[in-house]
Amino acid sequence: MSIPTVTAFYESRTGSVQYVVADPVTKDCLIIDPVLDYDEKSGATATTEADRLLAFIAAEGYRLTQILDTHPHADHFSAADYLKRKTGVPTGIGAEVVGVQRLWKGFYNLSGFAADGSQWDRLYADGDRFMLGTIPARVMFSPGHTLASVTYLIGDAAFVHDTLFMPDSGTARADFPGGSAKALWSSIQAILALPDETRIFTGHDYCQGGRAPAWESTVAAQRSTNSHISKYLTEADYVAAREARDATLPMPKLILHALQVNISAGRLPEPEADGRSYLKIPLDLLKAPW
Repeated sequence: MSIPTVTAFYESRTGSVQYVVADPVTKDCLIIDPVLDYDEKSGATATTEADRLLAFIAAEGYRLTQILDTHPHADHFSAADYLKRKTGVPTGIGAEVVGVQRLWKGFYNLSGFAADGSQWDRLYADGDRFMLGTIPARVMFSPGHTLASVTYLIGDAAFVHDTLFMPDSGTARADFPGGSAKALWSSIQAILALPDETRIFTGHDYCQGGRAPAWESTVAAQRSTNSHISKYLTEADYVAAREARDATLPMPKLILHALQVNISAGRLPEPEADGRSYLKIPLDLLKAPW
């Protein structure tokens, strides 16, 4: 099996993991789930994380070919648009993103917003294939955490983002608008049906028990030691436990900030007459922690 070189970049503010994935033969590479820096207290944005990825790519002599997101993120801004403007390289995401766009277009009352996926250059459907240099890649539709989530299977490496966490942290929540614990169970089973040695790369890590950040495991390790999968062996048990757990969780602090940016491929809102961009926050849309 083809083995890509995977380099992870941990972003501690949101616990996000960004990836540069490269073919060691051709030095072609792609980026998965890049982060645009955002401070919710000041409203400031920056490109520190994205520039770190570009500096690494330049230092390694890689050639960037794609900028991919696994889904529209609810806890950080995507840097896909910034990276495209900086490099001219095409962006991509799962084709079901149009469902997320339609849902959140209504939530934000964005009457003129094009909910057709046209903000990305490539929309990948389940089973679509592409090449990273000499390494074959396949897209797996992995709904549950969101209705648009995908897994990118590149050689022996599966980039699952919020479907599976590290084994000691279990699996992702499924209570966001459009989420489904039942769909998440099915997506997890499809990932676990991959060969045991398949490397699993997750998109977040919250340093369970105070350990150092981690992001790589295997299908075999997930199947045997994941704290949710090894405990809830049937779909019914898993769905019941996942839904009960989700009911206790607060919404991510940046969900209303991030989705309006991420349904537009990371584009910030158009500047208004004063030259400044403004976020739009719908009141009384999501459940409160009280």
